[in-house]
Amino acid sequence: MTAGTGDQWRGWRAAAQDALYAPGGFYRRAEGPAGHFRTSVHASPLFAGAVARLLCRVDEALGRPATLDFVDMAAGRGELTGAVLAALPADVAARTRAYAVDIAGRPAGLDHRIEWLAEPPQGTTGLLFANEWLDNVPVEVAEVDAAGVARLVLVRQDGSERLGEPVDGAQARWLRRWWPLPGQEGLRAEIGLPRDEAWAAAVATLGRGLAVAVDYAHTADARPPFGTLTGFREGRETTPVPDGSCDITAHVALDACALPGGRVLPQREALRTLGVTGARPPLTLASTDPAAYVRALANAGEAAELTATGGLGDFGWLVQPVGVEDPL
Repeated sequence: MTAGTGDQWRGWRAAAQDALYAPGGFYRRAEGPAGHFRTSVHASPLFAGAVARLLCRVDEALGRPATLDFVDMAAGRGELTGAVLAALPADVAARTRAYAVDIAGRPAGLDHRIEWLAEPPQGTTGLLFANEWLDNVPVEVAEVDAAGVARLVLVRQDGSERLGEPVDGAQARWLRRWWPLPGQEGLRAEIGLPRDEAWAAAVATLGRGLAVAVDYAHTADARPPFGTLTGFREGRETTPVPDGSCDITAHVALDACALPGGRVLPQREALRTLGVTGARPPLTLASTDPAAYVRALANAGEAAELTATGGLGDFGWLVQPVGVEDPL
């Protein structure tokens, strides 16, 4: 954390940036994200299996290149990267270069085949996959005042808020285009411009292939009237306080992030396309092969969690082909 900022009034973007990523910040901690919240990666190995199948589809769309790249953005402790490598067919795994991208240091015991980077490599050919990355790209928060003017929300390190200057410039243009606020006092929005820019920069590192962002999301037809800024600590949602003690996150306007040719779909639809259906095994299997029935039943339960309405299934997938036909 940056020293001497406790009593400063700052925009949420600067405050969250320090709280999450400065030395001593939330994402610099040894326990990593899995110590505080559960993502699709941690919910079931079926998720990594689906990503591995998607990588195989990208491989086919690329004409099975000599080297196939898999880039895991915001890799945490490399859980997804390692599980995808393990799930690949042997012939594909032999051609795959795996990159885990995260600001934290390389975890001990990580598969030696995984290259650990602070930034995505340039000119890759394959799949760039960003699971719950964009929601942690800090953004400014706007709120409508009593006069109907959208103003930046300022915050102190203890979480206290007040309104600052009116939103102007590129941020005001973004609000008008992607999240227009009626002049009703108290309405709020997160200004997603930094996420649009971060996603465009990540996609630009891909020479050919597919980029996918998976996140809590909303689109223009259903923006939440009071925003989504929140915190997570030790598995529980909590008030967002920018002191490094909790995750600070907000849902992503994925439709704003999308570049030409990109599309947004629900996680349940994407995973079902990749073979994760949640269908229960036939009861006849219980009598012919009880162990297989139990395994299939467990898989069905995990698949149901990954595709559930009101839960992980509501996540958005932003699918962005680069130089290939959409393989999903």
